[in-house]
This record gives sequence, C-alpha cells and structure tokens, in this order.
Amino acid sequence: MNISSIVVQTMPQFLDEVVQSLKDCKECDYHMHDEKGRIIITIEGAGVSEELKKLSVIEAIPHVIAADMQMAYSEDELDAHMEVINNSDVVPKMLNDDTLEARDIVYNGDLKKKDLEGFARTFDSTAFNPNGDK
Repeated sequence: MNISSIVVQTMPQFLDEVVQSLKDCKECDYHMHDEKGRIIITIEGAGVSEELKKLSVIEAIPHVIAADMQMAYSEDELDAHMEVINNSDVVPKMLNDDTLEARDIVYNGDLKKKDLEGFARTFDSTAFNPNGDK
C-alpha cells in the first residue's frame, strides 16, 4: 500500500468550492488548507500506477491549478526495491565500459519529459513480490 501527500493549489476565490470537491472526492482524504489556496490531501493506492490515476482525477477538478505529490510512503515497494539494489552491482555496467562514448549516454532524469504512467507501470512490475506473482 502506498500513501502520498499532495499539495493542491487553487485561487483563493475558488477555495471553498475546491475544498468541498476534495472532501466529496472518493479518491483522496482532505486534511487542511490555508487562505492562500493551498490544500493538503492524501491518496492511497496499491502501487504507483493507481496513485497516478487518482492524481489525474484530482487535477481534473474545476479550478485546481496544480496538484503535486510531496511525500510518499510505501509499505512493500521500498523494501522490495532496496533488496534489488542490495543484490545488484553498485556501479552500473555501462560506467565500467571503456568502449562507451559519453555522447551515447542518455540522461533520463528530466521528469517533465518523462512518461510517468509508463514509468509507474515498469516500476510496479519490477517490484519484488514474495508470492511470486506480479
């Protein structure tokens, strides 16, 4: 189970309407807001993919300017991924390849250009599952 906190931003004149929409939304739990239009909610999901779907619902609420994940907690995924990391080579093989040219290395750290849903599907499918299924 994943739990993530989200800061939702709206204009102050729409604050009451957006807060009520979030309180009525089954995808999230409302926690607090301020007079500037910042609202704190949490979402839960079985994995990253489910959380991203819920985030999309929240982003589609009228007058929501932005909804950004701030903190995330995962009961199972972190331990599973730490096990994979701990049982793998610390240095990626490509960094020990003397024949690889620097211009051939692709940087994938720009989240604005990433397919986050595709990343989430890959992330969820690589998680260690003690039951042996995915």
